[in-house]
Amino acid sequence: MSLGDELAYMSATQLAQRIRNRDLSPIEVVDAVIERIDARNSDLNAVVFRGYDDARKQAVEADRAVAAKEALGPLHGVPTLMKDLFDFKPGWITTFGGMSAFADFVPDFYCAYAERMEAAGAILLGKTNSPVLGYRGTCDNYLFGPSRNPFDTTRNTGGSSGGSAAAVADGWVPIAEGTDGGGSIRIPAAWCGVVGYKASLGRVPLLVRPNAFMGDAPFIFEGPITRSVDDAALAVTALSGYHPRDPYSLTEDVDLSSATKRPIDGWRIGYSATLDVFPVESAVADVVEEAVGAFSQAGAHVEPVELGIQRSHMELADLWCRLIMPASLSTFEVFKSQGIDILGDHRHDLPPELQAWVEQCIDMRVVDFYRDQGIRSEIFDAVQNVFEDYDLLISPTLACMPVENATDGNTLGPESINGEPVNRLIGWCMTYFTNFTGHPSASIPAGMSPDGLPVGMQIIGRPGADADVLAASAVFEQLRPWHQTYSVCNERTPGPRRSSP
Repeated sequence: MSLGDELAYMSATQLAQRIRNRDLSPIEVVDAVIERIDARNSDLNAVVFRGYDDARKQAVEADRAVAAKEALGPLHGVPTLMKDLFDFKPGWITTFGGMSAFADFVPDFYCAYAERMEAAGAILLGKTNSPVLGYRGTCDNYLFGPSRNPFDTTRNTGGSSGGSAAAVADGWVPIAEGTDGGGSIRIPAAWCGVVGYKASLGRVPLLVRPNAFMGDAPFIFEGPITRSVDDAALAVTALSGYHPRDPYSLTEDVDLSSATKRPIDGWRIGYSATLDVFPVESAVADVVEEAVGAFSQAGAHVEPVELGIQRSHMELADLWCRLIMPASLSTFEVFKSQGIDILGDHRHDLPPELQAWVEQCIDMRVVDFYRDQGIRSEIFDAVQNVFEDYDLLISPTLACMPVENATDGNTLGPESINGEPVNRLIGWCMTYFTNFTGHPSASIPAGMSPDGLPVGMQIIGRPGADADVLAASAVFEQLRPWHQTYSVCNERTPGPRRSSP
């Protein structure tokens, strides 16, 4: 067995401890992980930028620090991957989700994930695939093509953090970055059978400029994708903490690792199979409904709830598309001021669905924007009303199973579910409600469908109650462990290597 195979499904917690104990050196770990990525990326198209030279330099320094018995961060020497969207490390290319106009664009600043993971000792290896501007729940673009699901490479990973979820499920790194404006951490976590954690608003700082408030309509988050709840808690703790450049940043310091040891007996849990409005495929609904029983087994009281939402899923999905569009339009203006005219010279970089929403929203009136904020407030009130009586709200993460990848760079979600038309960008994602509201929420593996694909379960907590979400997720993992499912990914025979991005 190669070292890469030995490390493939080791947790970040275990790996960091073995490096501290000098059982493994950061140099050999980084080299082994790079070898596994290069051997398997042709199957999945998950990594689109390789920062190997920088990673190897960091590994040498990390090894020196261990030998010198210096103080080490909680993730010292642990390899990780970041996302290729609004995610930055100085000197590394950023294409904003596979836009050819930015194939050679190199920023000189950090996003919070890169900054804080390196501060915790982690070593960034490269960047992962995502769709243009993250404006959909699938992962595909014209520059790099689709990311492919490690459980079935004909199917999509989900998006927008699709490359990150595939890399974690396929045993490349124990932690990878996701960002989440409508579910983009949780969506691919559900389809790839891993853990995706979106923290409470302000828990993990979001650093965006020139408009520090760009990520609040709906709320946008950075967070981890992992294979275990313990690793998610470890990563969120490393990422958390006050940052003066985020106007919503919380000032409290937290260590969420202890939350994964808490019991949930006596808790009241509300379960909604549809969040009132979504049509849900039976392959999803059946797995999640059976999985919810584990919380009763752990001593919690589980019962069905209704949120009282009166609007249709189509209306609410369109609301998300409108609310997030001003951030995209603002980004286009910033690019244009730097000489890159996306809506003019580079319009071909934008999928037609994104172009259609640009045209619909480019002349949006302020009064229309605030009307939409009123509808968003209805969802906030509906979710908050649940927490008057319950400690947690649980639902499926997604309403459908993974879709097949397209061949034109424009993979979309399903046209309909159970005979009902849905918004193909986001309407099948039961995740964007908590981007409207800011509640903490996780997607964890609920089980496998009859055709052998993962199904995700979403756990939502009160504002600020990240510890509750992590506690319940950990209890479920203990009662219904999912680690064995990764054998499906690990035993796949990699195809021939293709040219490196």
